[in-house]
Amino acid sequence: MNDRLISLPHYSRIIGCRIHRTVWQAMFGVCVACCSLLSAQAATEFHVQEIRLEGLQRISAGTVFNYLPIKNGDLFDSKASKKAIEALFKTGLFNDIRLEQEGDILIIRMLERPAISKITFNGNKELDTEELNKSLKTIGFAEGRVFDRSLLERVELELQRLYFSRGHYAARLTSTVTPQSRNRVNIQIDISEGKPATIHQINLVGNEAFGDGVLLDEFELSPSSLFSFFSSADQYSKQKLTADLENLRAFYLDRGYLNFSIDSTQVSITPNKQDIYLTINLTEGKKYTVADVKILGNLILPEADLQKKLQIKPGDVFSRKQITASTEALTEALGDEGYAFANINTLPEPKVAGGDELVLSFFVDPGQRVYVRRINFEGNSKTRDEVLRREMRQMEGGWASTAKIKRSRTRLERLRFFDEVTVETPAVPDIADQIDVNYTVVERPSGNFLAGIGYSQTQGMLFNTSVTQDNFLGSGKRVSVAFNNSQVNTVYSFNYLDPYYTIDGISQSVGLYYRQTDAEQANLSRYALDAFGGSLTYGIPISENNSVFLGLEPEHLQVKTTGNSAKEIFDYIDKYGDTFNTVKLTASWSHDTRDRAIFPESGMLQSLGAEVAVPIGDNLEYYKLNGKIAWYYPVFKNYVLMLDTEVGYGESYGNTDFPFFENYTAGGPRSVRGFRENTLGPRDSNGNPLGGGFKLVGGAEFFLPMPFVKESRSVRLSAFVDIGNVYRTQSDFDANTLRYSTGVSAIWLSPLGALSFSLAQPLNDEEGDDTQIFQFTLGGNF
Repeated sequence: MNDRLISLPHYSRIIGCRIHRTVWQAMFGVCVACCSLLSAQAATEFHVQEIRLEGLQRISAGTVFNYLPIKNGDLFDSKASKKAIEALFKTGLFNDIRLEQEGDILIIRMLERPAISKITFNGNKELDTEELNKSLKTIGFAEGRVFDRSLLERVELELQRLYFSRGHYAARLTSTVTPQSRNRVNIQIDISEGKPATIHQINLVGNEAFGDGVLLDEFELSPSSLFSFFSSADQYSKQKLTADLENLRAFYLDRGYLNFSIDSTQVSITPNKQDIYLTINLTEGKKYTVADVKILGNLILPEADLQKKLQIKPGDVFSRKQITASTEALTEALGDEGYAFANINTLPEPKVAGGDELVLSFFVDPGQRVYVRRINFEGNSKTRDEVLRREMRQMEGGWASTAKIKRSRTRLERLRFFDEVTVETPAVPDIADQIDVNYTVVERPSGNFLAGIGYSQTQGMLFNTSVTQDNFLGSGKRVSVAFNNSQVNTVYSFNYLDPYYTIDGISQSVGLYYRQTDAEQANLSRYALDAFGGSLTYGIPISENNSVFLGLEPEHLQVKTTGNSAKEIFDYIDKYGDTFNTVKLTASWSHDTRDRAIFPESGMLQSLGAEVAVPIGDNLEYYKLNGKIAWYYPVFKNYVLMLDTEVGYGESYGNTDFPFFENYTAGGPRSVRGFRENTLGPRDSNGNPLGGGFKLVGGAEFFLPMPFVKESRSVRLSAFVDIGNVYRTQSDFDANTLRYSTGVSAIWLSPLGALSFSLAQPLNDEEGDDTQIFQFTLGGNF
């Protein structure tokens, strides 16, 4: 039997011609109509018993059959031919399709479109290759995809748009398509970025209340200057301009110009595409003040209480920023009462038509009171659920309080067990008045074993070994056994802390130690001190942020001298002996509102403490009073100002003198940087630092994040000013003798412990002072 073509030769050419997708879309209807007509004239109807596919290289037969509307046993005629060709061309996978008949067999000959084997870019510097590939994927152009030349034209336009948005108006792109084996192509895009166009001038039209200089200070973009090389502020970007216009709008709205508007923005570029001129036309409108502030709606709370929450008051200049802050404060106040989905709208209305005074109305819609169904924890693979749950101030079954939920998160962050704590409050499905509170924690290693050799500026060579578990077996208890050896100290210690000794939150701390100290190696007077003892301390929470600590510390001390010890040392030993058995009673109060214990960004830590050597044992009768305050204020995100002051006062009572080995010292990384550790204050008869009974130190420190390190909670930089000194007694205090220093510091929470480095310059050091510009420490309190 002779083979017969289902479609005439010119029919195959019509449906099989290599037509660009855009042309195909325009001519598709005409093509199909012509095909149908020709097919109707030449096609013979038959029942398909077999379908044979020819010409496939990459595309599987299953893919073709999935799109093909004809199956075995179907009647093939002109309509079926039209549908088959239409369906296969719509896939975009083929350049040419021919239908042939061989008896009852339908043969489909196909010419596949090539696949993109590789895409390479040359000459791109402003945009990296990964960013370019990501952008092209959004329009379906990527390695492994079917190559479509019309899509390549779209790619060129998309890339040009990207460069234009970065100010590269002279950018040129050239694409080269190279055929490869197995019906593939390589695409190379050569890019000539050209120099970015820079802003030559920014013109503001319509501003009368504020000068150009004041307004342009709100812009990130700026005309070219000597410093533009460092900031790139003169390189035009559409995104930056949009942000600058929003900053300009916020500037006016925060200063009373309620009807401020930006009428138009023109961006002009010189013929050489190097200089850009920006013209911004604006209308300032009238400046408004607030005549009255009303709170309307279902208030829930007394109006007087809500009025206190408002940041904007009658007589103030209208400010969108203050209105937003007032809305947030009202929302939080209602959230504390369980109305987690309260809605507050603000409506400013002129007091008198045409006047410049407004009446602000806050409309309150509290919605339903919301209750907490469950509190869930995630991420605590080591820490027991009960350790987290006992920090909760929001209870299950109670109404949802915004303040309690936040406070619970803060308490978790202050446990020192977690690097990060986040909280979400999703609504319970199909229940309008219930939410779940989900806390997600990222645990930090809570236990460590350290054994090593190190070096400290003050203590020299160090050998230390310790086993510490801050979260022992996930119970929240702290256990530590340590041995440390240096030129200054040899210490053996054991410490145990149970933060919830009772269910009420009373903590218990037990410690034992043996310590040998060489004061001379610590830059002090020449003597040595051996001590062993213990401590038992209970912490009693008296409110959410306040705690009282009461303790008992028995201690045995022995003072050792050398032939070069100072006269003051010998006189004290001759008078009171060199061995002392003391019992100290300790009491302290702490007020802590910090957001976290390590690297806090807001809040305050205050403490007052006292220790008294009771008149039993070997006649040591003295007391010490200590006070400290540290205040943290977030200037803006990740930039924190810290102010701190510490005062210490010691005095004897009864018939004994204040022991010299209890003297306060100052100078060094933990007090006044830039001066050698422990060297400030009174000196003994040999000219060595001895310390004194009164200490005053303080300072200001501005913390900032490490450049090029995003959201790091392990590294922090700072600039600081330190002040302080030590005096023999309080009556010797003289403000003119306080020492000052300034410098920069870095703190790194390394796997081996907290490392701090500082470069400090003393500002008023005097002859005889021991200065030290560079200092570092391993370990410390935050």
